[in-house]
Amino acid sequence: MINDGELEQVPSSADLARRLLTAAAAHIELASKGTEADPEGALQLSYDASRKAATALLTIQGLRATTRGGHIALIDAVRAQFNDRGGMEIFGRLHALRRRRNRTEYPDPDSPAVNADDARWALDTARSVLVAAERLTQSGRLEVFD
Repeated sequence: MINDGELEQVPSSADLARRLLTAAAAHIELASKGTEADPEGALQLSYDASRKAATALLTIQGLRATTRGGHIALIDAVRAQFNDRGGMEIFGRLHALRRRRNRTEYPDPDSPAVNADDARWALDTARSVLVAAERLTQSGRLEVFD
């Protein structure tokens, strides 16, 4: 992914990773208050929370998605490292959440409206991604990518 220009190496930053995890937790807290009144907004905040939690993992490794790779590269990188090898299956849900969020951001006439069930699913996903990311960051197993 680095050779393809989808990820780039940057200085590792535990401080930035903590900031991202704190922001993810705040997004989850706010999203939890809007699943009924604004399910679309809650879904979007839940996606952002998941993305920031995943970004925190790469930040510790000294990696960042490029504009070329974007959110897809981020999700592919965390899924390959933390889900595909018998790891935490929650990272396997991120592409589905990204696609659902994209249908709200770029709807077409056939896109179904987001309902409270969609928002709750997104919120549950975000909570699980945050818990997994926090466990991984505290595990001491994340190393700077060489």
